[in-house]
Amino acid sequence: MTITVDTRELEEKVQRMYRAVATEPRGAYHFEVGRSLAERLGYPADVLDVLPEGAIESFAGVGYVFDLAELQPGERVVDLGSGSGMDVFFAWTRVGPAGRVVGVDFTAEQLSKARTLAQTAGFDQAEFHAGRIERLPVDDETVDCVISNGVINLSPDKGLVFAEAARVLRPGGRLAIADIVSEQQFKESIVCDADLWASCIAGAAQEDTYRQAIEAAGLRVKDIRRNTYEFISPRARRASVKYGVKSISLLARKER
Repeated sequence: MTITVDTRELEEKVQRMYRAVATEPRGAYHFEVGRSLAERLGYPADVLDVLPEGAIESFAGVGYVFDLAELQPGERVVDLGSGSGMDVFFAWTRVGPAGRVVGVDFTAEQLSKARTLAQTAGFDQAEFHAGRIERLPVDDETVDCVISNGVINLSPDKGLVFAEAARVLRPGGRLAIADIVSEQQFKESIVCDADLWASCIAGAAQEDTYRQAIEAAGLRVKDIRRNTYEFISPRARRASVKYGVKSISLLARKER
């Protein structure tokens, strides 16, 4: 499931895009950002009320996964592509002080914002580590649940991402993710467009291929659903219509 794309250019475009989301959350993007998006995707307002406002304003997810994740007090959670930390903070409200939630991201401004918010808002036990989701800074079989929201589509090697998730999950652990997939294969000119990758369009894998990559990593898909999510720029909307680009939420388990 490796895609031919200029990975250096892609990394630069992704970091530039999400640097802006962290520092200029009210800017113009191909996708929606902020609390109204979170509530429409299914995040409970009463929980959002206790999370740091700075994290919510930079939220750029594509679905809701916490009903699938069913996090329990004391569990260990890793968030792939944690951004400004909203899902990390949300997860912390579920696992509590006996649990552990680690966010992994490779954009310095997102990490800095998330760490500052954790300190100032009293989420001291939330951890944010610099790293790539293809090479997680996490030990083998130490995690109860891996979560991610709108990020895996940005990786040019999704198979490696799922293999890493499987590596860090304990036997019986869960993968609960929301992501962008497509119904049709993109033409090469779109796949090689780093701007469209960074906007969560061109990196979307076909849904059946995406699922196959998850199961090839030793994870079994248990639930999958389509989310009510739309891109907002005309260019992104056109690509969505032409290729069947859509958001899904998915639950998988690591075989024991």
